[in-house]
Amino acid sequence: EVQLVESGGGLVQHGGSLRLSCATSGFTFDDYTIGWFRQAPGKEREAVSCMSVWNNNAYYADSVKGRFTISSDNAKNTVYLTMNSLKPEDTAVYYCSAALGIAGPEIRREELYDHWGQGTQVTVSS
Repeated sequence: EVQLVESGGGLVQHGGSLRLSCATSGFTFDDYTIGWFRQAPGKEREAVSCMSVWNNNAYYADSVKGRFTISSDNAKNTVYLTMNSLKPEDTAVYYCSAALGIAGPEIRREELYDHWGQGTQVTVSS
């Protein structure tokens, strides 16, 4: 059974940092692309950062470039999203997702992801 479990969310002040973790199981980690998406109240879910594990090809939304970093620990089948210089507009539920074998500009397309975690809340106070 495929499982993705997010952790690390919470309440942080403007300018602070958080590191989200996505622990995965039930599939061959190295074959997958892992994506972080977020959904703020009243808004559509959007791609934040995605990474093809086998070649470390990564995508970042313009709004988070230079502030967020996606990384993986292949021995632990875990992907991290390190978020620095957080802003109130980063407040959202953050979801981890997995898709088999997608690469290049496709990795930001939400509809290609088959498996999703339950989400973790990130709240940035002003």
